[in-house]
Amino acid sequence: MSLLQFDWRLPAGVHAAFTTRAGGVSAPPWDSFNVATHVGDDPARVSANRARLKTLLALPAEPAWLNQVHGTVVADLDSPMQGVIAADAAVARESGRVCVVMVADCLPVLFASRDGTRIAAAHAGWRGLASGVLEQTVTALGVPGAQLTAWLGPAISIEHFEVGDDVRTAFVDADREAAAAFVSNARGRWQADLVALARRRLSALDITDVSGGQWCTFADRERFYSHRREGKGGRMAALIWRAASADSLHVRGKADTA
Repeated sequence: MSLLQFDWRLPAGVHAAFTTRAGGVSAPPWDSFNVATHVGDDPARVSANRARLKTLLALPAEPAWLNQVHGTVVADLDSPMQGVIAADAAVARESGRVCVVMVADCLPVLFASRDGTRIAAAHAGWRGLASGVLEQTVTALGVPGAQLTAWLGPAISIEHFEVGDDVRTAFVDADREAAAAFVSNARGRWQADLVALARRRLSALDITDVSGGQWCTFADRERFYSHRREGKGGRMAALIWRAASADSLHVRGKADTA
């Protein structure tokens, strides 16, 4: 219950996971597996949840928790860093590094090179997506798109993501074909498809090996937090890491089409 089950074929030695809201110790409205320190939850409970996560996944190190600001800064986890890292994506080449992003409607995107030597995690809300967080992440990876595999995690779906003209304009001004990801509604606003927008940008980067993208955080209250649905609540984590030494191909769980 604490982990989402999904299929994503990964190179030997590379692991990925996504947490649900179940299986932790936080009290409502953060119940129960909240991993974020910035949402008002009891810090001791967050620490307990993070410790539980590290044990559950047998992580080689503490995840590199980011101070996410809906921007395009990419942290290089192989470089010396101190304190809280203000960034919305992270890349790593050395084994033992754990890239992580937190979400509760925004789209998490995980990357791995086909040879398993480079990994990344990106937090793609509409602002970061429009500003180029995925493009910046791929640039930081230093790997041609055709040599990458990507996974799209749970995010708010088009049925529940209503936006104004400003959001549509931010995408369509840069790419007229992005208009297909927006559907007008009866209130004179737009329903936006974050997954479709991300897939379009990944395709432009020559990344065609893309998995996931079928889960809606807003619609699935039992498994996921949703900032738009709840206002106040917790955050899930999308993680990717390289083991200390190469092992067999790893897939976290099995297909989940619910």
